[in-house]
Amino acid sequence: MPFSCNQTKEISMKYNRVLLKVSGEALAGEQRFGINPVVVADVARQIKDAKDLGVEIAIVCGGGNIWRGATGEKMGMVRATADYMGMLATVMNGMALQNALEAIGVDTRLLSAIDMKEVAEPYIRRRAVRHLEKGRIVIFGAGTGSPFFTTDTTAALRAAEVNADVILMAKNGVDGVYSDDPKINPQAKKYDKITYLDVLNEDLHIMDQTAITLCKDNGIDLCVFNMQEDGNIAKACQGIVQGTTISKGDE
Repeated sequence: MPFSCNQTKEISMKYNRVLLKVSGEALAGEQRFGINPVVVADVARQIKDAKDLGVEIAIVCGGGNIWRGATGEKMGMVRATADYMGMLATVMNGMALQNALEAIGVDTRLLSAIDMKEVAEPYIRRRAVRHLEKGRIVIFGAGTGSPFFTTDTTAALRAAEVNADVILMAKNGVDGVYSDDPKINPQAKKYDKITYLDVLNEDLHIMDQTAITLCKDNGIDLCVFNMQEDGNIAKACQGIVQGTTISKGDE
């Protein structure tokens, strides 16, 4: 049941504007490649539930379910060419998610850092902010528009540009940040809270270092949580999800 205006006001919200980072693998589901329409529809439903709380939501999709630039480079491709192919994959994922959101009545805009006016609006920061202010969900496609940058860096950059309160990093089956791989080391410690400096010092592989530095320098919190648990996107927006929060901390 949709939330009424009065219900929205009664719900304690920790964040007003969030950037949700969804990996390409999350959109592939168990098939691990391509786009699974059932999974995409479920992700869209969970995003709508979060939006109904009154949160402004921007999204960055990865493209690893279709193509990875690093894979192309290993095959002998020029890295820049391989990365541009990966950017196109993120646009395809963005189009699929946009379609699923609009199918359930959510007004959505796809903005691309590479000009492709037939399928997406060009990325303009002020336009993206205006869409968010009007209550539309904004999906950022084509990465930063330049090769050699990951979609994690894109998420950090766009979050800073639109003044997002937090980056919500939705993981597939991972409920937070650990000191080691918990699947290999059962003694691995899960962190409830940690600073970006600790992440860099302990070489924890959450995001690439460029993305971590961008978040740290701009004071943007990062919340890592398991998106496979139903309702966790909305809980993350409220600040009550069982995950790990990374922040600038006291320096």
